[in-house]
Amino acid sequence: MKRTHIVMLVAIALAIGALLMLSTDFSTYDTIDSARNKQGKFVHVIAKLDKTSPIEYDPATNPNYLAFTAVDSLGGKTKVVYRNTKPAELEHSERVVLKGKMQGEVFECKDILLKCPSKYKDDQKELEKGIGSSQ
Repeated sequence: MKRTHIVMLVAIALAIGALLMLSTDFSTYDTIDSARNKQGKFVHVIAKLDKTSPIEYDPATNPNYLAFTAVDSLGGKTKVVYRNTKPAELEHSERVVLKGKMQGEVFECKDILLKCPSKYKDDQKELEKGIGSSQ
């Protein structure tokens, strides 16, 4: 192979590597306390819905306002305000990923992802039954 071909192949490999690096999401998860220290910066927080606090949602008055209290794994608490419709199964989710910014003591959420591993437990049990009965 000619030297120019080798240089071109290396350059193409580096370009592909650079594109793959830029296309991945390097975001990390923050705690509520670390999000408070990053006022106004977009962060991802993993938390649980505090079921002892009420959920503020009245679709008749304002269907695009949801407020609740979230607790992270270290015990940090904050009020979360989500200006969109309430996600289905919010109360049943085991964890939520909140994407947004801290504004003072309130987390202004832009997106909520629900983590519901419990809905897959029945499928796992059925799969194990199927594997066990075929032996």
